[in-house]
Amino acid sequence: MNLRKWFFLFWSCMAVGALACVISGSIMSWTDQDFGFMGLEATGFNALMMAIVGLMIGAFSQMGFFAYLTLNYIALSVFRKKYLWNALQGYTTAFAAFGLGYVLFEQRTNNWFFWVLPLILLILSVAVSWYKVKQTNKTAFVPTMFLMFVITFIEAWPALQGETNVSAIVFMMIPLFVCNAYQNMMMHRLVGSKATDTAASAAKPVV
Repeated sequence: MNLRKWFFLFWSCMAVGALACVISGSIMSWTDQDFGFMGLEATGFNALMMAIVGLMIGAFSQMGFFAYLTLNYIALSVFRKKYLWNALQGYTTAFAAFGLGYVLFEQRTNNWFFWVLPLILLILSVAVSWYKVKQTNKTAFVPTMFLMFVITFIEAWPALQGETNVSAIVFMMIPLFVCNAYQNMMMHRLVGSKATDTAASAAKPVV
């Protein structure tokens, strides 16, 4: 990884975040007239605001992504054995799936959202992890699951706090998940190694 590649990943991730926000936010505005500022009559203005929010979410997602790369580097140094670190990531992912449902249940969302959201996020994380394995190798599955579920959960924590708003949670989690998936899939392409077992193992000092 060099500065040119990192610069490309940074701005492209922000662009992906903006696009994901505009698409998801527009769909939510069309299906719920209370979503967005000034309603449907200000669609253009709302789209601009969504794009700006998406740019910030993209940058926030990249902060979380590189924080995971740093965590992965430190953990591999501490555990020495990769399977121990992978086991801990697998356990943490399973725990986070129940934790997300518990947090939403405690916030008294409704009868279905507290279990539907973790289930959908888990299914999508499995899909991304499977595709990552197809692109690299089978050892990438657990780290990718951890990144796609746990890191997305942590990054979306501000939307989960306080008075629970289902629209706000969905609006934040969709671009975060898309940005994390994009970065994870781009990393092994940018470093030019098909043998990379996960984006995290590609973390090298930027030169």
